[in-house]
Amino acid sequence: MTDPRLSRYLDLYRRGEQLVLAQVASLDDAACAEPCALPGWSRSDLLAHLARNADALGNLLAWARTGVETPMYASAEQRAADIAASATQAPGPLRADVTSASDRLAAAVEALPAAAWDAPVRTASGRAIAAAEVPWMRVRESWVHAVDLRTGVGFADLPPEVVVPLIDEVAGGLAGREDCPVLTLIASDGGGPWTVGPAAADPTEVRGTAHDLLAWIIGRHDGAGTLATPDATPPPPAPRWL
Repeated sequence: MTDPRLSRYLDLYRRGEQLVLAQVASLDDAACAEPCALPGWSRSDLLAHLARNADALGNLLAWARTGVETPMYASAEQRAADIAASATQAPGPLRADVTSASDRLAAAVEALPAAAWDAPVRTASGRAIAAAEVPWMRVRESWVHAVDLRTGVGFADLPPEVVVPLIDEVAGGLAGREDCPVLTLIASDGGGPWTVGPAAADPTEVRGTAHDLLAWIIGRHDGAGTLATPDATPPPPAPRWL
């Protein structure tokens, strides 16, 4: 049976593409060379990543449609090389590349037969999923990277239907991890609570808005000035989530 979340995923996917493409279009040539929010990356690097991610997710939809195994990337090395090569394009062609790749993914989404959303595929990490999760994979990319482009969009601009499920996903992956601090996250505006790190009798509470908790848990903010702990210090950093 097709994932009942598919219609919500598709709506958020389409809205996320509109948002991130609007941010891409707002960048002039000089701005493309400036740093984005990701350490060591320029906006051009991030634009290249967005384009190649769209094509990679299109590979998964081709796999679902045809039954022919079509991985997201040939290898981790090839993924990195393709992003690096794409980032060397002049700003105009690079912006056009992002838009064209997004259009190709949209065409693949619209063309996928209803039954194919149940088809099994695998993520780049090897995790088995149904094709119905592919739009959500792009939701993570489009909404978060719209913030990372540093064009004025903030985590507070992301809708709750993106923020809360994304915290659910990341916190679920950090639950039980020995390299994660033992914390219970409590959103003042709804969602959760979420407990991360190895099981413990008395986890430290971290309180804040859901969008501030999201920014912290995915490593975009240290929580200082936005998240509250009992001793009034920022929470320790969360381990890498992807």
